[in-house]
Amino acid sequence: MPAYARSRAYARLVLRITDARTGEPVDAAPARRGLTRVEAHTQGLDPTNLRVLLTADLLVRALELGGTPVWALLTGERQRAELRAAGAALGVRPFEDGGDTGTPLGEAQVLHVVSEGGATPDGVRVAVAPAHGEAAGFPDGAEPAVLRLALLAHPRSTPVSIGPAVLADAADTLGRWRRAVADWARRPSRPIPDAVRADLRTAWEDDLDAPAVLGVLRAVETDPELADGARFETYAYADRLLGLDLTRDLGSPA
Repeated sequence: MPAYARSRAYARLVLRITDARTGEPVDAAPARRGLTRVEAHTQGLDPTNLRVLLTADLLVRALELGGTPVWALLTGERQRAELRAAGAALGVRPFEDGGDTGTPLGEAQVLHVVSEGGATPDGVRVAVAPAHGEAAGFPDGAEPAVLRLALLAHPRSTPVSIGPAVLADAADTLGRWRRAVADWARRPSRPIPDAVRADLRTAWEDDLDAPAVLGVLRAVETDPELADGARFETYAYADRLLGLDLTRDLGSPA
C-alpha cells in the first residue's frame, strides 16, 4: 500500500516542532502570518554543525511554504564564514549574522536550532543529533546534494555516520530521481493528488519529518496508478522543502 494511502481525517495545518527543553511539541508559528525568527547556533565547521545549519534551512523552508515570514540568523563565533560557504554549497539559503540582533522586530516566535549538548538559549530549542564524517563536512568527491540527501534521510534526533555506503546509496537515489523527473516532465502535466499532498504536508508539519517526506516520494515513484505528470508535480513541490535540485536535468536528452 502506498505510504500516502493511509486514511486521514484532515491534513495538519500548522507546523509542530519538538521543544528540546520539554520534549513536547509546540506550534512553530503560533501567530498566523506572524514573523518567526529561526536562529542556527553553531560552533565551527564540522558535520554536526553543518547538520544544524541544514536543519535550520529545512525549518525556514517549511515555515515559508506555510506562508510564515521568517528571519533566518546564523550565530557562532568560530568559522562562521567557512560554515556559511559550506552551507551554500549544500543548498542552504542565506542566513544573516546573528548574535546581537538589536531591537527585536516583534517576532511571534523564536526557534533556536542547536546541537545536542550545545548552546542553551532561552526559547524553543530544536535539537540536532551528531553527524560523523569528514572533518570539513564534505567527503572527497561527493556532490553536495548527495550529502544533503544522506543527512535528510535520517531523523534529526538520531546520530548519523556519513560513510561511503551511505553516500553511494544517496547518490544512486538522487541520480535515479533526477532522471525520472526529467522523463516525467515530458508527459502532460497532472495535479498532485489530494492524498499525496496531504501526506507530504502532514510529514513535514509533524516535527519536520524529512525521512517521511522521502518515503512519500518513494511511494509516488512506483505507484502504477499515478500519471507521470502527477509524479513530476509531486517531486517538484516536495523539492521546495528538500532543496535537492530534483528538476536539474529537465531538458536533457532522453
